[in-house]
Amino acid sequence: MAVPEEESPIHKPPIVPGRDKEPAVNGAADEEEEEDDDDVLADDEEEEEEEEEEEEEQPVTQESTMRSTRARMESLFRRLSTERVPLRVHDVIVKGNTKTKDSVIEAEIEGLKHIGTVQELLQAATVANSRLHGLGIFQAVHITLESGPHELPGTANVIVEVVETKSPFSGDFGLYTKPGVRSWILEGSARLKNLFGYGDMWDGSLSYSWDQASEVSAGVSLPRFKRLVTPVMARVTLLSQDWLKFSSYKERSLGLSLGLLSLKNHAVEYNVSWRMLSDPSQMSSRSVRRQLGHGLLSSVKYIFKVDRRNSPLRPTRGYAFVSTSQISGFVPDYRSVRFVRQEFDLRCAFPLGFYNTALNFGISTGVIFPWGSGFLKTPSSLPERFFLGGNSSPVCTLGGPTSLWGFKTRGLGPAEPRREARGNGNDENSGTDFLGGDLAVTAFTDLSFDLPLRVLREAGIHGHTFACAGSLTKLTENAFRNLSFQKVRDSFRTSAGVGIIVPTKLFRMEVNYCYILKQLEHDRGKTGVQFSFSSP
Repeated sequence: MAVPEEESPIHKPPIVPGRDKEPAVNGAADEEEEEDDDDVLADDEEEEEEEEEEEEEQPVTQESTMRSTRARMESLFRRLSTERVPLRVHDVIVKGNTKTKDSVIEAEIEGLKHIGTVQELLQAATVANSRLHGLGIFQAVHITLESGPHELPGTANVIVEVVETKSPFSGDFGLYTKPGVRSWILEGSARLKNLFGYGDMWDGSLSYSWDQASEVSAGVSLPRFKRLVTPVMARVTLLSQDWLKFSSYKERSLGLSLGLLSLKNHAVEYNVSWRMLSDPSQMSSRSVRRQLGHGLLSSVKYIFKVDRRNSPLRPTRGYAFVSTSQISGFVPDYRSVRFVRQEFDLRCAFPLGFYNTALNFGISTGVIFPWGSGFLKTPSSLPERFFLGGNSSPVCTLGGPTSLWGFKTRGLGPAEPRREARGNGNDENSGTDFLGGDLAVTAFTDLSFDLPLRVLREAGIHGHTFACAGSLTKLTENAFRNLSFQKVRDSFRTSAGVGIIVPTKLFRMEVNYCYILKQLEHDRGKTGVQFSFSSP
């Protein structure tokens, strides 16, 4: 029978004196511990909910990712600038070369494998990128760095990805004029790149000048050949030059040129050619007639060149220096041409700080002297002598004394009367042969500036004022014994003028007004307006 709830028996623990409060205390402690656990769990749940809410309220955006990446990069750059970070290249991987041999690319990026820090790796990657572009067979070059294997900490993999040029064939064509000699020059060239996958460059060129010179040449260059560390170049040239109007002779030669060394600032080449000098007019002077006939030229040329100018066409700052040394006569043959030739060329450009104005200064000198038995009484080789004149700008030509504003081609220096001839007309120089000089010195100053019109400045059209001086002197056949500082100073010709330069993609035109300050007898200098067209 069910017992009513209110009458249900309840067993209560007996109350013991002194202990009647313990059960109540223990129970309260247990309840407090349970409440504390519940509070901790509740607090944890609340913190998790708040973190989730914060994550929901602050989602990862592209801007925050960029800020994080920027912070990491700034930290990396700060570390690279303050300390050397050790790193070793584990592997170099080349991609994208479908035709070019791996050995060609590996030879250019060899420096990437021998580095010890991150700084050295970045520097070596820049050099490798520049060298690969310099081959001329790649449209694009990308070098990326990736971390090395996890089991090899402190290593990186370098990935070199190249994009080869789509068309291996290229060419150009141009037609230029030389008003100083009233002649036109037709130039054309064709190039075939990477034909066999060794970075080889095959090219052919043609240059034809009405009534003066024509040249046909073909050559090949290899950036790496076998185990050689420098490029190898070979070129065959067929040359015909007509100097009848100036020096009463024609020159025809067939030659071979080999590039033995080609570095950043140094070059060594060997030239051998068989040539013939002739005088169809039979009017040449005695000095020219002595050199007519066949000759064998076998020479070694060394070139040292440093060019720190910001532009070769309109330099506004920097300097350039070229030294060319040549010695000929290595073949033991009586027709071998023996001489020693040395040239120096120094250029400096200083910005003046207004209207893009710059002052250019240049000085060039050259000397040639024969060697061998009886060399003191032997004349130097006529085609290898120095000849001054022409309308080409000395600012753009670097390599030796050649140009002089206001004077025509081969228009000054030692001269000798020709033979008496019939029916020469009224040519003012029909009775003179210009023989060139053994010692040449030229100097110039050129002040270039922007024109005030904005449209001209944007097109690159600018003006310049200039002054130049030059001298040609004979040293051979004991002429050096009578040489003095006074004679060299009196032999200088000078000119000055002002002009406008118009550069285009097809040609570079220079319009100058030249005033002859000093010239000697038989010189072909003329005051007036002169035009000059040249390749850009």
